[in-house]
This record gives sequence, C-alpha cells and structure tokens, in this order.
Amino acid sequence: MTRLHCRHLPRVLGCCKLSNFQHVAGIACSSMTQERAEPPRWIAPDARTVCPLRLYNSLTRRKDVFVPLNRNQVTWYICGPTVYDVAHMGHARSYISFDILRRVLKDYFGYDILYIMNVTDIDDKIIKRARQKFLLERYLQAEGSAKTLLDDVRTAREQYVKKMETEPSEDKKNMYCKQLEKLDSSVSTLENTIAQGDEATVRLRKQALADAGAEVLSEWLDGSQKDTVSDHSIFDSLARYYEEDFNKDMVALNVLPADVVTRVSEYVPEIVAFIEKIIEKGFAYEANGSVYFDTVTFGRDSRHRYGKLVPGAVADVDLLQTAMREGEGELSIGADRLQEKRSASDFALWKASKPGEPSWESPWGRGRPGWHIECSVMATSICGHRLDIHSGGFDLRFPHHDNELAQTEAYYGHDQWVNYFLHAGTLKIAGLKMSKSLKNFITIKECLKEYTARQLRILFLMHDWTDTLDYSRQSMELAVQFERLCSEFFLTVSHYVRKHFDRCSSASFVKLGERELLLQRSFGEAKSKVHEALCDSVDTRTALETIRELVCQCNIYINEQSEAQRTPCCLLLRNVALYISKMMRTFGVVETTEEIGFSDIGKGAASKEQIVMPYLNALSEFREKVREEARELKIGSLLEECDRLRDEVLVDLGVRLEDRKGETVVKLVDREELMKEREQKARLEEEKRLHKEKLAAIAEAKRREKENQRRLPPSDMFLHEKDKYSAFDQQGIPTHDANGEEISKKQRKKLEKLFEAQMKIYQEYLCENGDTARTVNT
Repeated sequence: MTRLHCRHLPRVLGCCKLSNFQHVAGIACSSMTQERAEPPRWIAPDARTVCPLRLYNSLTRRKDVFVPLNRNQVTWYICGPTVYDVAHMGHARSYISFDILRRVLKDYFGYDILYIMNVTDIDDKIIKRARQKFLLERYLQAEGSAKTLLDDVRTAREQYVKKMETEPSEDKKNMYCKQLEKLDSSVSTLENTIAQGDEATVRLRKQALADAGAEVLSEWLDGSQKDTVSDHSIFDSLARYYEEDFNKDMVALNVLPADVVTRVSEYVPEIVAFIEKIIEKGFAYEANGSVYFDTVTFGRDSRHRYGKLVPGAVADVDLLQTAMREGEGELSIGADRLQEKRSASDFALWKASKPGEPSWESPWGRGRPGWHIECSVMATSICGHRLDIHSGGFDLRFPHHDNELAQTEAYYGHDQWVNYFLHAGTLKIAGLKMSKSLKNFITIKECLKEYTARQLRILFLMHDWTDTLDYSRQSMELAVQFERLCSEFFLTVSHYVRKHFDRCSSASFVKLGERELLLQRSFGEAKSKVHEALCDSVDTRTALETIRELVCQCNIYINEQSEAQRTPCCLLLRNVALYISKMMRTFGVVETTEEIGFSDIGKGAASKEQIVMPYLNALSEFREKVREEARELKIGSLLEECDRLRDEVLVDLGVRLEDRKGETVVKLVDREELMKEREQKARLEEEKRLHKEKLAAIAEAKRREKENQRRLPPSDMFLHEKDKYSAFDQQGIPTHDANGEEISKKQRKKLEKLFEAQMKIYQEYLCENGDTARTVNT
C-alpha cells in the first residue's frame, strides 16, 4: 500500500477544513509511530512438548535421542549378505526391519540418508561351498558305474561318520544322523535295483543316490581333492550367482536398494593398507603369514575397551570359543591357526591362504582378508572415521560387530567410531529357533509362495524391530486380517469419494456436525499417537494398532450414516484414507514408482478406476432398480440372477458389489483376491455344513448312549467292568476290586448311589415302554 507523507495530505483532501486536515494527519503520524514501536507481547510455545526421535542403541542398551553428525545428513552402514546360498527368513527379518527404519527416517522425519551395504564375497563358507560344488559336478560328469558310485558313497560315509562323532553340537549330530538315514535308504534301493538287473531303473536310482549323497560325497571329495581347485572364477561365479539371487529376493520384498554397494573382492588393497596401519599402532601382529588383532593389548589401552556390545562374552570361555569358531570360519580354526594366536580372543585380520583357496598379494605373503576387517574398511572408505548408524542382525553383535569396533577405533585412535548401533531381533519358525547350519529354515521364495510381500511386511510392522519375531500361520493370519481391514476401508472410502465428492463443488465442503467433529478429534489424536510412537524408536507396533483403531472408528461412522441413509462426510473420510495411505507408503507396505523427471500424469491420463467406474456405477444403479422391481413383483428368479451377477460374473471381472441399506457400494478389487474370497466363502460354508453334521452326529450318539443307558438294568451296569471289579453281590453291586480286595465302605456307598440312580432311570424307561421294553431286555 502507498504511504502518504503529512505534507501531501492537503492536496489529497482538497477543500477539507483545516481542523479536519489536522485530525487526519494526526492519525497518519500516530500509525507511523506505532509501526516503529515494540511488537506486542508474544508467549513462545513450550519447546518441551516437541517429541525428539529416539533410537534403541545397542551400545548404551537404551533409547537415545538421535543426533546426526552432520545436521540433517545421516551415514548408515548395514552388514550385507555372505553370498554362498539362498536368502532365508532370517535375512528377511533384518533387511525388511531396517528398510522400514530407513524409510521412516527418510520419508517421515526427513533425514538425508546415505545407505551403504556390503556384499561379503570372500569367506570360508563361499570357498568351501564353491569348491565342493565344482568337485561334485566334475565327479558326476565322469559318469562312473553304479557300483563305483556305491563304493565311493560307502567310503564317503565313513568319513562323514567320523566328522559327526567329533561334532560338539547335539543338534548338528541329530541332523547328520538324519542325513545318513536318507543316504542309507538310497544305497539299499540302488543295491536291490542292481540285483534285479533293470538298467533303466538303475540309472534313475543312481541319480537318486547322487542327489541323496551330494553333501556326503562333497565332503569326501573336498577332503581329498581341494588342493586341485585354484581358479578364482570358481569362487567368484558362485558369489555373483547368489548376490543376484539375493537382489531378486529384496526386489520381491520391496526392500529399497542401497545407495552404495561394496564388495570385499573390490577392496583388498584398501584392506591391506588398513591392516598395516593397525600393526604400526601396535594393535596387531603377524604369525606365519597371517595377521591377528591383539585384543589384550587393545583392552589394556586406557582409550579403548574390547567387547562394548556384549561385555560378558569376553569373560565367558565357552561362549567366546563358540563365537570365535563361527567368526573365524570353518577353514581357519585348525590347531595350527589356534597356536598362532597370543590369546584365544584374538581374531584374524589377514589369513594366509592354503592350497585350494583364493589368495591375493600382501606384505605377509599371499592370503585373504578376515571377515571382520572387511566391514571396517568398506564403511570407512565411504563414510570416513565416524559413522552415524551401523546396523545388522542380533547374532552379529559378538564377535563381528565388537571386532569391527575394536579394529576401527584402533586404526583411528579414538573410542567411538559408531554413534548408534541398531540390531534387529531374531526370528523363530512356529516357536522354534531358526538355524541355517541345522537346515531348519524357510527361504524367502518359499514364504512368498504362500504370502505376499505386503502381508509379510505388515507382520514385521506388528512387532518391535528389536524383539524376537515368531513366523507362523497364526501370526501371519493377524497380518492378513489387518491388510484386509485397510483394503476394505480404502475401497469403501473410494466409493463414497467417487460418488459424492467433487473438489470443484462447494457442496462437497460441508459443515461438520457433532458426530463428524468427534471423528475429526479422533483423527487428530491418532496422528499424534502415531507420531509419538515413531519418535519412540520407530515403534511401528503401536503405530499400526493406532491406525487399526482409527479405521474401526471410521467404519462405525460409515455404518451409522448408512443406517440413517445419510451420506458420510467424504472430505473427512478422504483425509483419513490419504493419511493412512501415506503412512503405508512410508512403511513400504504400498509400492511406489521411482521416476526420473516430471510426472506423465496429466489431464489426458487416467487410471483404470477412472475409466471403468462410470460404467460399473451405471450397471450397479440399473441392477438396484431391477432388484426393487423384482422384490415388489415377487420375481424370485430375477433376484437370483442379480445375486449371480454380484457373486459370480462381476467377481470373475475383479469387481465387488456390496448391497447396503440405501445404496450399493462398488469396489474394484484384484481378481485373484476376489477368487480367493469366493473360494474361502465356499470352503467356510462347507466347513460350517460339516461342522453342523458333526454336531448332529455327536448329539445323536449322545442320545443313543443315553437311551442305551436307560435300557440297562441296574443289576448289569457293573458286570462289564471286569478290569475294576472281580466279585459282585446278588444285586450286581461290586464287593471286591480287580485285585480281589474287598471294596471299602466309602466306595460301597458311591456304588450304591450309582445303582439307585440307574434303577430310577431304568424304571422310568419301563414305564414309558411297558411290555415291549421288558421283552427287549429279556
């Protein structure tokens, strides 16, 4: 607005009197004076009401306020897969859980995250698996006779038994026994087939024995021929195959790809340089071409502490030995390697390679990196000497993550490399501990044959990411029910919004009544509760339960309006549905497309729903009019045809009609889902029918039993219980038990009461049936 100076006012006012001019000028000058004055008193909101994000930190074993090193930017390193086999549900537990946390921190809290994942492609498990696979394939390609295979299997079995006898784990021994039982059965079958002389069947049984004895044969071949395997491509091809297989599983689970992927094989020079510096600082030593981290020297240094994550593991000798055996790898725990260490807790940074193992040049001779050093080098190569978040499975805390902390802090000379260590809880299969080594696991692919990735993610969201998760039919059913609840809500709201809401129409924005205000308040409270839950170490369990309660409240409101034949407030329902949809996208439950550039969606583009729904609405309205006429004219066949249209024809097209009071709701649903619903409905009806028949049969059996009991003379009622009694009086009441001892007075009284009760019902039966009953009993 243009300001007028006091000296210009007379020109503006024209012929106004001087007194009027002075009055107006005074007002203008007063306004200018007030603008220069102090602003009005303002009370700042209480900052303590702001809810900060806290994360459960394994380093402190509490929920700590999350503060990134560099303002809004977050560096996050996650331990990736060791690629020697297919991914299982234990992997899903970790990678889905941290995908959820990553999405919440990025999309809900707005952090700029650099997410790094490694791929361990140099490891004892990979070496042994690749070597055995190569040797077994070479052996089978030689096409030896069935007799040769039998002889070799027997030899391999003897070696396998020796391995089983030295195995300390009883669970593994049991697994080996089952493997041998399976093998012995195949051996016996092949021997019998050879005796029968059927060559075609012999070939089939021979292949069956090769399959059943693959593990036993592989162990035997590896023991005698491992030194002949030296080509790096043998090990690399196995790792690349399972890395790609892992990536396919992650895509199927809707897990976001890492921003940076690092492979151990690409960082060997950096690993060698890292180890050299640790040696220079006095925290590592060389022994026969291998290099070990000196945990005792490190622990004595006042700046450092070994075993931050699991302090008790260092003092527990049995736990330490078990953990170190797993951490060092099967090929690196021989007596010669153990003797090289200064302390049992020392771990390998560099392993001198043996024949049959891949190797790289180093100052200590040809060898390969240890497991723990790999992550330290790759993480620091990308993120530097400090890391905001490091995550992994619960079982990696010791020794892997504790060793990572020790060697990295030794390298940089400080005592806190990672600020927040996050560990996902373990997973059980129907209450039993899952174990890859015991072959007690379910692969991700097997799981996705039975349930969808969405349902699986909902299951994970329904549990705290730090807790043990039980994967079972019962727990999955809860996830399926939640998915169905939300899906039906979205479809119902879409129907009302499509029919009764138009953003350009003022009629769509109605005044909120008392019932709508109540729902609006519940909506606001739910959003606050979800926010508080996510601030509380990303508590998705509480968040999902809050969303479930909100959906139920909306459904109650919709049903109330439907019963009263009123249109619900579509704007309010739309806002709730959009919010829940947004949260589902944030959690990764709803897939989102990643497009580069501007969106192609414009006035010319339309969704399938926008194209199809006008026709479906027209069909629905026509059907409703037909039903009204049919009811009025009492034409049952026409009503049946309308039901068939709803239950069969439209279901096959992926359309669900829900007949409600006042109007029919039209929902566009996945055809497969509707087919499953129809099959489930038919199955439930059949189960209901069978259950009804079962109850009727039970009732009839009870009736017959009761009738037979009424027909039984009291003098005969105890005679058939020879296992309890050995002698009876003239009335048929027992006098001695099965051992010949006389019945006690107390027991006699009980038997007499039973006798009298039977006499009563027997007399009633005789009165009702007269002579006929007497004849039957006679």
